Amino acid sequence: MLCTAPPPLHLSILRKNPKFFHTRATHHNRPSTAPPFTVRSSSSVKEIEKPIENQAVREGDLSSSLWDSAPFLPIRAAKRVVLVRHGQSTWNEEGRIQGSSDFSVLTAKGESQAETSRIMLIDDAFDVCFSSPLIRSKRTAEIIWSARKEDIITDSDLREIDLYSFQGLLKHEGKAKFGSAFHQWQMDAPNFNIDGHYPVRELWARARSCWTKILTHESRSVLVVAHNAVNQALVATAIGLGTEYFRILLQSNCGVSVLDFTPRIEGGSPYICLNRLNQTPNSPVAGSSAGRKASKRMVLVCHGSSQGSSEAKIPCTGDTPMNMLGIIQSQKTAELLLDLKVSAIVSSPKVASVETANVISQVQEAADCLGADCVPRYVELKQMQDLDVGNILQQSKKDASEVSSLQSNWLNGYEAEVKTAIWVQLGQAWKSLLEELSSESEAENIVVAVGHPVAHIALMGHCLNLTKEWMGTFHLDAGSISVIDFPDGPAGRGVIRCINFTAHLGRWSIPITRSVTDDEAF
Repeated sequence: MLCTAPPPLHLSILRKNPKFFHTRATHHNRPSTAPPFTVRSSSSVKEIEKPIENQAVREGDLSSSLWDSAPFLPIRAAKRVVLVRHGQSTWNEEGRIQGSSDFSVLTAKGESQAETSRIMLIDDAFDVCFSSPLIRSKRTAEIIWSARKEDIITDSDLREIDLYSFQGLLKHEGKAKFGSAFHQWQMDAPNFNIDGHYPVRELWARARSCWTKILTHESRSVLVVAHNAVNQALVATAIGLGTEYFRILLQSNCGVSVLDFTPRIEGGSPYICLNRLNQTPNSPVAGSSAGRKASKRMVLVCHGSSQGSSEAKIPCTGDTPMNMLGIIQSQKTAELLLDLKVSAIVSSPKVASVETANVISQVQEAADCLGADCVPRYVELKQMQDLDVGNILQQSKKDASEVSSLQSNWLNGYEAEVKTAIWVQLGQAWKSLLEELSSESEAENIVVAVGHPVAHIALMGHCLNLTKEWMGTFHLDAGSISVIDFPDGPAGRGVIRCINFTAHLGRWSIPITRSVTDDEAF
């Protein structure tokens, strides 16, 4: 299983672990490619004809690896693709299984969410918009696209997952009517079979088809408006993950995910980087994960910008105090986390990480002292040596400008031995954090880990049971947060609620789109 934790370690033992150094701030006073496609034009909407479905995929005769890891066609210029899920629909609100049915429409809340997304994206220079033809997504696309003159291209391959006889049922009706089949849909979706179909496998095949159309389009900046499951499949197939990752990469209503594609000098499949996952109009720490409540949660907080850091270069090691921007970032992050009751904060011993952790702790503790009967809450602060990657990064023989100019993600530019050292060390940190998450007897336990972006990229890789080669597939900004839920506890699979969330820092903090020249990488 993914994210498998070691046996729970009692807190008293954990406190003796030399990897933790307990600290308190002084104020506390206590311790395959798809077939060619054609475009039909009808008034302001273009529609891409649906390719013939693969019979073998429907019958489950092919392994999903056939399209999960197959290389993409080469591209000639850098391309950024922004995925948006539709706003809340009437069937979302009722709890019905929608699938690819087209009977639900946006609720008033869904329209409002789409309008928020429009405002967030209003200054971004998209060349084209692809949309699912289903009403709820098409309406979301129309709201976001607004006054832009270019036609919206609808593509039937972007429709939601086909769930056949399940569509339209409430969850309790699905359980009553289909019994074991419904249980398999909930617990083993990749192998779920209904009406002679394997819906998740079909979905992954459609996602690969969509990428061929999107990447061969002449545009440089693409908006795609679709659905929960198909957006999951688009993200997963882009970075080479199979059907077993269904329901692991969360997509909330109007959640935004961003992927960067950069051509290789030597040709072949492009470099692909997941710039962010599920940036939502609402707080990323509210709600359930894939319809399931998670009592255990890990929040990865990248320390604020520190003195000497530059957005144009790779992030510095965090061994200097935060600058004014970093202080503001940490305060905004602390305010965002007020929606949570944090159990413990574990940080790298580097200065910027410790400062960020202290700010979060102070705000958490002060939040319980707003009433007349003030009973201060103690949030334990710890330092973990394994979260510090600064010394490893400094061992690189390449300077910052050389590393940052090499590929779509500057982390790819480091030597193999540097990446290996980071991967091994953060594997130990991941195990320790899971032990920390398991150590509390309380039903709800939320651990905040504060550190360098590289450390958190490696942590997410270990959560997803990947290898060090995947580290260049993810990107994190200073001050961002990423959230991992554990619906089945720390011994179960981690569900990625969001990656590189920065909306709390002001708009997107880092623009979603930007002007690029042919030889400039995102």
